[in-house]
Amino acid sequence: MDAVVKSLSSRQTTVDADKSPNERPSREEAEAAVRTLIRWTGDDPTREGLLDTPKRVAEAYRQLYAGYDEDPAEVLSKVFEDVEGYGDMVVVRDIPFHSHCEHHMVPFFGKAHIGYFPSKGVVGLSKLARLVDVYARRLQTQETMTAQIVDAIEDALAPRGVAVMIEAEHLCMSMRGVMKAGSSTVTTTFTGVFKDEPSEQVRFFTQLRSSIR
Repeated sequence: MDAVVKSLSSRQTTVDADKSPNERPSREEAEAAVRTLIRWTGDDPTREGLLDTPKRVAEAYRQLYAGYDEDPAEVLSKVFEDVEGYGDMVVVRDIPFHSHCEHHMVPFFGKAHIGYFPSKGVVGLSKLARLVDVYARRLQTQETMTAQIVDAIEDALAPRGVAVMIEAEHLCMSMRGVMKAGSSTVTTTFTGVFKDEPSEQVRFFTQLRSSIR
């Protein structure tokens, strides 16, 4: 089996040498790669249950990694400036997401919480949820994703401050390695008044804990 994998790998290297590193492979190349990985697991890609798996995986990847084809700036391009002087904190919490760890390509999932102090205007609340998906549907680390969301909001809205908190479970830690299911990772990034005034961080966390009845 190792000889087969090495042979396929050498042929793929020859093909890839003619391509730019950032050029997206063809659908056929993607499906061939899946077949190679099936062989690597020790299974037979020609057996009935796996025959259409490469096609299904390629289709799934288009959806799972759709964030590469989306522009965060476009998502936040519509700013509502007429908010009748509202300048206090805006918080959208419990935004669910699924992403994939860039180290093992294994899922991690959880919730994102976003707060900001408007300056020149606000965006539709659903746009913040879409922004999370733009970055989640890429190969990611949770730390990078947290910072990217903050940077996108800063660039689009120039707010007086942004707060982002992400809580997630990583299957690369639950299913492999130390195998500690149920453990969660929390990341936070604060800018502006959230960074300069600890009391505003406290308000943000209070908003996340409170329940509206």
